[in-house]
Amino acid sequence: MIEDLKHHYAYLFEDELLKEIQAVGQLKTCPANDIIMDIGQKVTMIPLVLTGAIKIFREDTNGDDLLLYFIEQGDTCAMTLTCCLGVKKSEIRAIAEVDTTVLMIPVEYMSLWMTRYKSWQNFILQSYHERMTELLEALDSIAFLKLDERLLKYLRDKALVNRNDTIQVTHQIIAQDLHSSRVVISRLLKTLENEKKIELNRNQIKILDL
Repeated sequence: MIEDLKHHYAYLFEDELLKEIQAVGQLKTCPANDIIMDIGQKVTMIPLVLTGAIKIFREDTNGDDLLLYFIEQGDTCAMTLTCCLGVKKSEIRAIAEVDTTVLMIPVEYMSLWMTRYKSWQNFILQSYHERMTELLEALDSIAFLKLDERLLKYLRDKALVNRNDTIQVTHQIIAQDLHSSRVVISRLLKTLENEKKIELNRNQIKILDL
């Protein structure tokens, strides 16, 4: 575990903090599509992503999921941090995008390390900034982009967090993530393929226009 920590966080954290993280962190391996944290769940841990990626959802008034953003290796989740500060229940659903390994840190260490380590403070503040920027981009996408543009952005984002221009995903999952129907998504995917922006295969999409 210490090697994974050093690989993703040594450039951010000093050795003493890395040792503390290793001492208190709980390693959790999550298969693809596993729910890591659910809406209404009491937040007792914050995640540091060692490998893989996580997609973060908010639930609408009808109980349908709305994709907000992805978090990947070396990241943490600002929405979880916000809940920690207010000692609240989770307002988001976190699902493993691919097989993912996270280090779960007990929430009481968050404020302790904020005062003890400048590097941790900088990391948390930067994480807030990055996640809030992504959240605003998600809102802008919903408000201002046509569905075909949102779809292409979604595919590009998935390719980036998976570090692979070929992603494994069904049309139904895309439809759920984008709050649309499978029929509409299939039609738009075919249009994107005709425009030479993607290449479609069975449960697999290659993004040609990254």
